[in-house]
Amino acid sequence: MKVLPIEIKLTYLIALLIVTFFVGFIIFVVLMYKRKQLLYLKEQQLKEAEYQNQLLQKELEKQKSIEQERERISHDMHDDLGAGISALKLQAEFLKQKAEDGDLQNDIDELLKTSEEMNLSMREMLWSLNSGNDTLGSFIDYAVQYADNFLKKTKIKLWSESVDIISDTPISTELRRNMFLCLKESLNNAYKHSRANTLKLSFSQAKNVFSMKISDDGTGIPEAHSEGNGLRNMKRRMQEQNGECQILKNGPGTQILFRVTI
Repeated sequence: MKVLPIEIKLTYLIALLIVTFFVGFIIFVVLMYKRKQLLYLKEQQLKEAEYQNQLLQKELEKQKSIEQERERISHDMHDDLGAGISALKLQAEFLKQKAEDGDLQNDIDELLKTSEEMNLSMREMLWSLNSGNDTLGSFIDYAVQYADNFLKKTKIKLWSESVDIISDTPISTELRRNMFLCLKESLNNAYKHSRANTLKLSFSQAKNVFSMKISDDGTGIPEAHSEGNGLRNMKRRMQEQNGECQILKNGPGTQILFRVTI
């Protein structure tokens, strides 16, 4: 066997070391590039998170500013408009006591009625503006109170129930307002058309789904009856909130179900 000269062996060894060093250097460069790329991605993620936090902070400040403005308007309405309506009502009552003409007394009665309606409307607006009422429990309490006051002047008896309601569940001002307007329309329809003796308000919550059902024992809606503006408006309001409004057919009288995800 021919033995290679030591110079050739040394050359092979040096070449192997060079190749090994070169491969190691390439691996080192690749690892450093990957590490730098990973650090860059983390830096970008941190910047994006910081940017999102800034946007969130600005949105929170905006919401806080809106709530403060709502509170200011609410207080101004209560102090100025409320005081004005009360003064008008007192003045009308004073004039009625002094009036002797029957027609004049009737006119003053109409003025008193109008002032009372304005006072009720103002209370509704104050309730809508108050951000402290943006919870499910607050909405239900006000809805029952409103229905009770509305039906007191009628022969319809009110019943109410709440099932699995988490009172402090937050709801938006817009949803709260639209649900209340649907309630008003339903009560008004029941008073005008149902000839009912009783009306039941049912509220229930299943996780993040809230339902409000208004049932009466009246004559019901005739099959051939066309859909009126009131029902169309209620359906539109619920659709705008990604909810639904249904007329149920599983009992006597009229049953209207409002369901929405909160």
